[in-house]
Formats: sequence, C-alpha cells, structure tokens
Amino acid sequence: MAEDKLALFGGIPVSTEPWPESNTIGAEERAAVLEVLDSGVLSGFRAVPGDDFLGGPQVRQLESEWAAYFGASNVVSFNSLTSGLFAAVGAARIGPGDEVIVTPFSMAASVTCVVAYGGIPVFADVDPQSYCLDPRSVEARITPRTRAIVVVHLFGYPADMDAIMAIATRHHLTVIEDCAQAPAGRFKGRYVGTIGHIGGFSLNRHKTIQAGEGGMMITEDPELAVRMQLIRNHGEVTVGEMGIDDIANTFGGNTRMTELEAAVSRQQLRKLDWLNDARISLAEHLDGALDGIPGIAPQRLRNEGDRHVYYLYVMHYDADAAGLPRDLFVEAVRAEGIELRAGYVKPIYLEPMFQRKRAFTAGQFPFVSEFHDARVTYEKGLCPVTEAAFERELIFGSFVRWPLTGAHMDQIATAFRKVIANGEALLAARRPQS
Repeated sequence: MAEDKLALFGGIPVSTEPWPESNTIGAEERAAVLEVLDSGVLSGFRAVPGDDFLGGPQVRQLESEWAAYFGASNVVSFNSLTSGLFAAVGAARIGPGDEVIVTPFSMAASVTCVVAYGGIPVFADVDPQSYCLDPRSVEARITPRTRAIVVVHLFGYPADMDAIMAIATRHHLTVIEDCAQAPAGRFKGRYVGTIGHIGGFSLNRHKTIQAGEGGMMITEDPELAVRMQLIRNHGEVTVGEMGIDDIANTFGGNTRMTELEAAVSRQQLRKLDWLNDARISLAEHLDGALDGIPGIAPQRLRNEGDRHVYYLYVMHYDADAAGLPRDLFVEAVRAEGIELRAGYVKPIYLEPMFQRKRAFTAGQFPFVSEFHDARVTYEKGLCPVTEAAFERELIFGSFVRWPLTGAHMDQIATAFRKVIANGEALLAARRPQS
C-alpha cells in the first residue's frame, strides 16, 4: 500500500501538511511596546551612580517580577544571557590561570565566558541520561586551580545539583547555572537557577519565552549582584563614586536591556507557566506514543520533584536495537515530514579555538601562559559520552511546543514505526551494489 511505502521511495509521507509555527507574541506585548514608544524613553540607563545606573522603569519592574517568580533576592537583567554569563564569571573574580569546569555539550557562550577573563575551561563529561554535567567527571577534573563550575541544564532537564553543590562546597567553588533551556525547570522541587550561586536565563528568540534577545541573572549574594551590575554598565567609571574598593573585574561595557525588551519580557513571563505546561503535556503524550519502539529511549526523570521543561525532546538512539544506522533513520524520518535531528552540537573542545589554543593575538593565552604551569589538553576522546551522543546516540526535535497537539505527536510515532518496519528495504536500497 502507498501509505506503507517509505516517502524516500516515493510513498506518501506520514505528515503532509506544514506544522504550525509557535508565535507567543500577542496583543499584550504589542500594547506594552506601544506604551514604551509613547513614553519616548526607550532606555533608562546612564553610566553614572544613582537610579539611572539601574535602568528605566520597565527594566526595574521586570527584575522585580522575575525575583518574585523565582523567589530570588537579586536580579540583574542583560541584553542577552551571553552577556549575563560573561558578567557572572567576572563577578566570580575568575582571572588568568584560574580553571573553571564546563560542559562540552552546550552553546559556546557557556565556555567562552571563561576565556574572556583569561580563565581556562576544563571540560567534564556529561551524564548519558540527562546530557548535563556528570558529577563524577566534574570531581575527577578538580585541581588546586579550580575556581568555579558552569553547569548547564540542557534541553530543559535539571542537572544533578545535589552532587554538584556538594563538590562545590568541598572545594570552595562558585557555581553558575545556565538555565537558558530550562526556565522554571526544577530539581527536587527547587527552581534551577536558584540552587547555585548565580543562575542565568535567556530571552532569545528561540527560547520558551522571548523578547528577541535578553538575559536575566539571579543570585542571593548582593555583592555578586552589584558586581554584575557594574560589568553591565561601565563599572570602570562608576566604582569610584560608589565607594567600591575591590575593583578587579568590574570594568564593563554596554550590555544593558532596553525598555522595549523589558516590556515584552514582562508579558512573556506571565505566559511561562502555561507554555511550559503545554510542552510537558505534549512530551508525556509522545512518551506514551513512542513506547515499545525498538531503539528509541526518551529521557526519564530520576528524582521526585524534578521537572523537565522540554526545550527540546531528546531520545537516546540504539542503532543495533533499531536495526538502522542513526543518520539513515533520521533521513528517512525527515522524508516522512518530521523535523528530526541528530547529534546536537559538536563537543566544544573540538572547535578550532581549543584545538589550536588560539583565542587572543598574544600566543596561546590563556591556555598556555605564565599564569598556568600545566598544559590543559583538548584532544578527541576527552569526553567519550559526549562524543558518542554527538556521533551516534542522540536524536531530538523541537516537537513539544505550543500550538502543536497530540495528533502531531502521534504522527511522530507513526513515522518512527514506519521507518523501522521498512528497515530491511531501506538498508538494501542503500547497500552498495557489487
């Protein structure tokens, strides 16, 4: 039958209609933007001590509302989470020769924020279920030079924060949580971002809630908050009048959020709960629909009180059990109209900056310098779980997002089953002819 024939071979795809795009911007955001435009004040910041040092009314109201939502004492907004991570590393007083444990499986800003201050990223491997930092690998990478850990809650899955914080306490390390993909995710009932010393969130256009760009940093430490504010807004010309004596790493730039971004972000924050609920509901539906398909293992939460918020829906792929190489399976599923992807990002340490140890014009600083007496290596094989996930074992899609429905989730499962059922024919068609 035509519906049983793979689309790669001319059959009818499982999904024949384009899936709706997710646009969470509505009348509320339009009204908020118009209010700011009518005020004529598109940014309230000035690089001088006083109220204007902290931004305009929309920025300060957003920070207050973000603090109330997450139960945080201090919130500092930025023009992006990248800027926020750079400020967090600076606020933590990272400098030349200092080592920071990082993940190789993330957006590169989770690592380059360390290099920016002359620190040395030390890559630990990830856990094969969560794809977040594996605490055992973190512990093994600790040296007397280690000063901090940047932990990423990848795909919306919470990292093992109990173990990470225990390591940090033993070794007196600062923990920075990158929650770009996990807004309102929870570890054992606690919001990710509130467990470490600094937590960061993204409002980039691809995220669950968005203002085009934007980042929010939270901390319970008022000194860290002030230092991030200085880095955000030209601290080099304000520390004197503010009476700040410890001026190391307080020079900054303009990484401030505009009133327009803040106005949109305030409205988006009010939608976070229902957008996350929609993702979780779709993910639970898809979990059930995929049950029993050989070679496909969705992520499962480990602890009571954990909350996965599914920025991406990720699966472990077992080529032997499925009977097909991963990339061939993905190609065939995509032909059925399902936007499946493989591998996520290449391990960051395999990028040219780390392979060549070349970040600045001055030699191999910070990787090789007078500040560091050991040579950190970034050879292939450094993080085998990460490399296996990238090369062979991870498949994923942005399936679980409003306004998709359970019917779309069923199409995914149907396409998976169809491809695996036709596996022998697919292999035969791709086998070289003698």
